[in-house]
Amino acid sequence: MDCGLAGSRRSGMTVVEMADKSEFAAPGAVAELEEGSELTPKFDGDGLLTCVATDAASGDVLMVAHMNAEALEKTIATGEAWYFSRSRQTLWKKGEESGHTQRVVEMRVDCDQDAVWIKVEQNIAACHTGRRSCFYRAVPLGQKGGAVKLEFRDARVFDPKLAYRAKD
Repeated sequence: MDCGLAGSRRSGMTVVEMADKSEFAAPGAVAELEEGSELTPKFDGDGLLTCVATDAASGDVLMVAHMNAEALEKTIATGEAWYFSRSRQTLWKKGEESGHTQRVVEMRVDCDQDAVWIKVEQNIAACHTGRRSCFYRAVPLGQKGGAVKLEFRDARVFDPKLAYRAKD
């Protein structure tokens, strides 16, 4: 399936079309973006939005990823988190390999509609390293000069070697 974006014009309005023919209207003026009631995502030059996922119950940040138009549409339509991998250049559903899915409880868009925040019910863990959150290391503040040593704050909750076995 082609996940690319294509611009078109309809009734004088530019829209972003996805492979499955779903559409988001193109972003309008600042006032429309900030105060309007229509979702008009402002994708970056690579066709992506930043997405911050947090735990719906605790508020903890679980991960930061990216969505293209198709991932955003699938997330809205299914209530499950879908992302676009910049390194693999492919659409992926969170948990499709590990089983560590994210059920979206709420989605919000920021003031200029170039980032989304999803509150999720996380199954097991969000991080491929085996930890609940991708933000498992703290950066100590107040240090001057020299190498900064990260402080590990969270233990692994699963073995990534078992969750991400190569498929035969």
